[in-house]
Amino acid sequence: MTRPVAFVTGASRGIGKASALALAERGYDVVISARTLTGAERHEYSPSAERSLVRAMPGSLEETAAQLRARGAEARAIPMDLLDRASTRAAARAALAAFGRVDVLVNNAIYQGPGVLDRALALDLDHVERVLRGNVTHQLLIVQELLPQMLERKRGAIVNLVSAAGMGDPPPGSGAWGFAYGASKAALIRLAGVLASEHAGAGVSFFNLEPGLILTESMREQGLTEDLLRAVPGGGAPPEVPAAVIAWLVTSPDAAQWHGRTIHAQQAARELRLVPGWPPEAAPAR
Repeated sequence: MTRPVAFVTGASRGIGKASALALAERGYDVVISARTLTGAERHEYSPSAERSLVRAMPGSLEETAAQLRARGAEARAIPMDLLDRASTRAAARAALAAFGRVDVLVNNAIYQGPGVLDRALALDLDHVERVLRGNVTHQLLIVQELLPQMLERKRGAIVNLVSAAGMGDPPPGSGAWGFAYGASKAALIRLAGVLASEHAGAGVSFFNLEPGLILTESMREQGLTEDLLRAVPGGGAPPEVPAAVIAWLVTSPDAAQWHGRTIHAQQAARELRLVPGWPPEAAPAR
């Protein structure tokens, strides 16, 4: 019980999986949660009500857990439906029970489904409520379940995954994100600063992490490739980049300057040189 414990939500693939592996490499035992336990599960992934994309996606909790154990960590996989309050609460409590404590919470899981990209005038209000439940309300629920034991022990860290969509408007005509998604992420941004104010000097750290554009397995399955990263000003990054920043935030004393604030993962990874070989060197001009 001398190893620290992390709980990473949305860890069947993408940033969550990469973060769990990065923490295992830093000596953490890890509890992971997501909807996808075996990889056979089929869910709705379309961000718009205009079409449906029900399918199985690459990655699973079982796969992530195996890779964690291969890195010498103990791992517990807990299925969690982020839209279901009882499921979310049960997962948080199971994470706490697995090792008797949680030292680090990575609030990474988000709602995936209609409403994310839909325009304001076309939004189904039920979809808006789902986006807010999956991106704000139940993130808060997980914090409410896990923060008290951190405060009691006077140590711990919470990292909330936020988004540039909560910090500004999409480019005109781009459809890059819709009101419901942007509003949910804007709301979540407030949580770290409020918690830092309410629990000043308590020994627990609170961070927002803005990952930037990250090419995940789900995005690849929807036909997006590295060409997307090259087309975006400033480029993008693989999931290992925000994962490295999360591991740095919860292990380095130098991260204290970001307590209660938002750190931009790709900028931090560049400046701190956290990911060997990233960003790739530009090809020499001919």
